[in-house]
Amino acid sequence: MEAVIEMNANPLVQYLNKLPGEFTRNDLIRYIQDHNIEMLNFRYVAGDGRLKTLNFVISNKRYLDSILTTGERVDGSSLFTHIETGASDLYVVPKYRTAFVNPFSQIPSLDILCAFYNKDGEPMAGSPDYVLRKAHESLLKETGYSFEVMGELEYYVISPKDENYVATDQKGYHESGPFTKWHELRTEAMQAIAATGGNIKYGHSEVGNFSFHDLDYEQNEIEFNPVPLEEAADQLIIAKWILRSLAYQYGVTLTFAPKITAGKAGSGMHIHTRIMKDGINQMMQEGKLSDTAKRTIAGYLALAPSLTAFGNTNPTSYFRLVPHQEAPTNICWGDRNRSVLVRVPLGWNMANSMMHHANPTEPDEKPDFSDKQTVEFRCPDGSADIYLLLAGLTVAARHGLTMENAVAYAEKRYVDVNIFDKKHQDKCAELSQLPGSCSESADFLKQQRAIYESHGVFPPAMIDDIIRKLKSFDDKDLIKRIGNNKDEILKLVNQYFHCG
Repeated sequence: MEAVIEMNANPLVQYLNKLPGEFTRNDLIRYIQDHNIEMLNFRYVAGDGRLKTLNFVISNKRYLDSILTTGERVDGSSLFTHIETGASDLYVVPKYRTAFVNPFSQIPSLDILCAFYNKDGEPMAGSPDYVLRKAHESLLKETGYSFEVMGELEYYVISPKDENYVATDQKGYHESGPFTKWHELRTEAMQAIAATGGNIKYGHSEVGNFSFHDLDYEQNEIEFNPVPLEEAADQLIIAKWILRSLAYQYGVTLTFAPKITAGKAGSGMHIHTRIMKDGINQMMQEGKLSDTAKRTIAGYLALAPSLTAFGNTNPTSYFRLVPHQEAPTNICWGDRNRSVLVRVPLGWNMANSMMHHANPTEPDEKPDFSDKQTVEFRCPDGSADIYLLLAGLTVAARHGLTMENAVAYAEKRYVDVNIFDKKHQDKCAELSQLPGSCSESADFLKQQRAIYESHGVFPPAMIDDIIRKLKSFDDKDLIKRIGNNKDEILKLVNQYFHCG
């Protein structure tokens, strides 16, 4: 425990000498008093997937205790489209483990994420964070397993054109300054995310960089470590808010939009997952991918067409999901293969010690890296409703772990070739395809909705609302109509620029 706390970047963890999951109301009151915090900000995610805010000036300890104990009322009909104005009051109640010091406010402030409750004090059935919680509880109940997840946030920084040290078009992967211009924004964001509780793995510049209409477009990525499901969702939400806020301070534009223009790298939000039991990663067995992992992959593949309803939520999403752009179109999986939907990344499963070879003074020993193995779901993008996407993946994992012949189902859909290569067209023809539009995604969600609604995870009214929204885009043949017309794609991108 001491080793985990010792270098933790969250000042609350350092001061209280405990991890966030152990925070109490009195802990937060003590921190606020001892650090002269003047404002408390409630944060919560509404139906549009973005972070909302309610501010409180802390006038006295009694008032602070009341806020932290009872929460506050909000207008649900202004936050969710499926709530009627005539019965719209909701409670927002703080989740103490999510508290963090606001990294931007000039007024010393403590922020905290909240959960929604109805008039009877029961969890709001259609609240995205409660759907996620129900999904995790049903997985544990039905299989005995828990779920750990981490996300990759890809984004573009858009700024006035700079002719100095121009990076090679579409060759920005892991580029260093001065060829990359916005590494300081990225590293500052990483520091702020870590201080708010985010468990970051690393950050780097990404493939995408180009100039268009007197603007420079530079792609970056921040990737997280696996953490329990609910924490993973919370930290992705906060990270997106931090990145946007910092970009605003820098005077540049930042977008998580899935596609910027034709022929250039789109921005995904790949999700890495692992099945856990008693704190032990279940994805490997005797040095090989386990049957548990294969059953989980089977669930992802089986529900992949409808998972796009949560992870690819506007028409520009499907301009990214096209062949030859390192984004999946076929429903299959493989090892280290970036042309597949579900990728099994390198898992440090080798016989020799790379550490010793690179550093001969170190002992020649092979550490156990089995805890590192994850599987990666590659089609989601920045338009995703993060809570619902992760809830959907949890349902898919449960589905795979409980479905008959799941291992055989997965093995039939394994590929070890680049399926975008013309010489492998026969293999590609055997595979099912992801939807090509929001409209098609809605159709698949309608077909598979019973799986999401089972065990009371997704409310039927929420599924109805998502189908209705996806259908409203009327985009079934949009890619064919627009083609590679960059100006038309840019108009579409601008329409959904600040998605997610």
